[in-house]
Amino acid sequence: MTMTTKEDREDRRRAQREGVAALEASGALDDLYARIDAGEVQLEGKDGQIQQLIKAGLERGLQAELTEHVGYDKGSAEAPAFPNSRNGSFSKEVSTSAGDVELAIPRDRDGTFTPMLVPKGSRRLSGLDDMIISLYAGGMTVRDIEHHLVSTVGTEISRETISKITDEVLAWQQRPLDSFYPVIYLDAIMVKIRDGAHVRNKAAHIAVGVDMDGIKHVLGIWIQATEGAKFWAGVCAQLANRGVKDVLIVCCDGLTGFPEAIEATWPESTVQTCVVHLIRAAMRFVSYKDRKAVAAALKPVYQAADADAARAALDEFSASPLGKGNPNTVRVFEDAWTKFIPFLAFPPMLRRVIYTTNAIESLNYQLRKVTKNRGHFPSDDAAVKLLWLAICNIEDKRARDRAKEKGRPRGAKRNAEGRLVEGQVTTNWKQALAQLAIAYPDRINPYL
Repeated sequence: MTMTTKEDREDRRRAQREGVAALEASGALDDLYARIDAGEVQLEGKDGQIQQLIKAGLERGLQAELTEHVGYDKGSAEAPAFPNSRNGSFSKEVSTSAGDVELAIPRDRDGTFTPMLVPKGSRRLSGLDDMIISLYAGGMTVRDIEHHLVSTVGTEISRETISKITDEVLAWQQRPLDSFYPVIYLDAIMVKIRDGAHVRNKAAHIAVGVDMDGIKHVLGIWIQATEGAKFWAGVCAQLANRGVKDVLIVCCDGLTGFPEAIEATWPESTVQTCVVHLIRAAMRFVSYKDRKAVAAALKPVYQAADADAARAALDEFSASPLGKGNPNTVRVFEDAWTKFIPFLAFPPMLRRVIYTTNAIESLNYQLRKVTKNRGHFPSDDAAVKLLWLAICNIEDKRARDRAKEKGRPRGAKRNAEGRLVEGQVTTNWKQALAQLAIAYPDRINPYL
C-alpha cells in the first residue's frame, strides 16, 4: 500500500470523526445513545433506526414539495386564500437500499401534485436501482442479486423487475451517433452464452469510434449470431441508422464478410487489417529459437515506406533460409496482403493511430476478468448489458481514483490510471487529423 493511499484514507477518517464530533457536541445524539444503551433502538434491519430516518427524511421532503406546489405551509391560516389545498395522504411502500419503507405520500385537492422524490408509479428509490445495476456490472446474475437484496437489506424484488432495471442499459445501444468518424476500431471477446440446451462460445464484437476531437467512444457491442457478411451487414446498417454517414478507416482483424458490408454501407471507406494481429498470426508457427530472428526480419515489411517496398521486403524474407523454414509466416502476410497495405500509404503519425486495435484489446483484458467469474450468460442481451455496465464500472472506478489525487502538489507521485477507452483522447491526434485532411480533403473538410 502506498503512502498516498494511506493519506487519502486518513483524510476520510478524519472527516468522519469531525462530523460525528460535531453531532455529539450539539447534543443531537444524546437521546439516541441513551436509547441504544437501554436496548430500545435497533439501528439496522426491518423497522430499524436507519429505515425510520429514511422514512422521516423522505416524508419531510415530500411535504416540502407539496408546500411549494400549493403555495402555503401545512397548518397555515392563509390556506383558504389559495385555489389548491392539501388533501391528506396515502400509504405507499417503496424499496430502498436499506430495505422496504412505508411512506405517507401527501396529495392535493386538484390531483395535480407530482412528487419528485418518489415519482408516481415508482416502487423503488433510484439508489436501489443504482445498487442493482452496480451488482450486475460486477458480474452477479439476476438470481444472485435477488438473493443478495433479500439477505442483506430485506427487500424482495422479483427477477423480472431486476431484469427490467438492467434492460434500461440497452437504450445505450440505440443512442444516436455522430455523422462522421475518421477511425473505427473493431475487436472481439469470446463469451459463453446459453443457446437452448447448450452453452456456446460466441464473439462479442466491440466497436470504438474516434470522433473529430480525437476522443474515443464505445459505439456498440454486438453478439455474432450468424457468420460472415449477413451479420456484418446488420451491424453496419444499425450504425448507419443511428446516424453514421461516413467512416474513413476501419481497423479490424480480417473478419469474414466485413469488407463487403463496409463497401455496401460506406463505399469509400478503407478496411485496414490490424497489423499487430497479423504479426501474431504470422509468428504462431515459428519455433521459439527463431522467434527473435523472424520478428526482426518482418520489420522491413510492416515498416516499409510504401506497398512496393513492403512487397520487396516480403519476397526477400520468403527467399531467405529463415523464410523457407517458416512458409506459414509468409502465407499469413500474402493471404492478408490487400487488407494489410492500405496503411502503408499514410505518413508515420497516422500509421500509429490506425495500425492496431490495441485500444480495445486492453479493454477486453479487463472485461475478461468480469466474464470469467460470470460463467455463461442466459442470452445475447444479457451479455451486451453486462459488458457495457462493466465498461462503465471500470471508467467510474478510474475516475474516482483520479479525483482522490486531484490537487496534489506538482511532481507528487500519482497512481491513478487514465481512461481505459470511453472518453480517452487519442495520442498525437492533431497531427494525425492534419494528415487525414490532406489524404481525404473532400470527405473530412465538411466536418472540420
